[in-house]
Amino acid sequence: ALILHKREVFFFWLCSMATRTQFENSCEIGVFSKLTNAYCLVAIGGSENFYSTFESELADIIPVVKTSIGGTRIIGRLCAGNKKGLLLPNSTTDQELQHLRNSLPDQVVVQRVDERLSALGNCVVCNDHVALIHTDLDRETEELIADVLGVEVFRQTIAGNILVGSYGVFSNRGGLVHPHTSIEDLDELSTLLQVPLVAGSVNRGSEVVAAGMIVNDWTAFCGLDTTATELSVIE
Repeated sequence: ALILHKREVFFFWLCSMATRTQFENSCEIGVFSKLTNAYCLVAIGGSENFYSTFESELADIIPVVKTSIGGTRIIGRLCAGNKKGLLLPNSTTDQELQHLRNSLPDQVVVQRVDERLSALGNCVVCNDHVALIHTDLDRETEELIADVLGVEVFRQTIAGNILVGSYGVFSNRGGLVHPHTSIEDLDELSTLLQVPLVAGSVNRGSEVVAAGMIVNDWTAFCGLDTTATELSVIE
């Protein structure tokens, strides 16, 4: 009952906090942005409207930084980070690396990772304490994640999916996972992460929740197509 109560509390918070937005004509805002408790990254080349959505919510508290990664705009799918660190794929240019190091708070360690599965954002989901990672990530990558992000690392799937970074999004307060996650899995993941989890979809039925939503401990953004009832799918 306590777990259910925590889930409901988190869900109501999420619904009340989430700001709906889109990147150009895409509601997959988690593809084009990355949000933590220490910084927000947004892809270059979006409309001024897209940036101002983030800046009005965040700029007084954390830096909102425009960037590309490896010359592309799908930055949310390529990097993994929290308030302590930011991990970038090998394709990140020296110029991008320097720009991010200069723009982020001093305590954030920014590091490139030599990993075959280079879409780190699809392979890692984390908050400031725990990370779930793709079962096939290199051992060295796992150690870097633990070290740079200062987290406990678990190789895990979400509703049978190995792309944990695509099918889960969470902060230190709670999280949203693939709508078909079983109650047993929800409980197991909640125990690992020590936060309440809700199973649901975004953007009118998309199961790829991390592509359609970003969260930190005090705010959330989701794709424009996300419906009010969508996040209430508490199984």
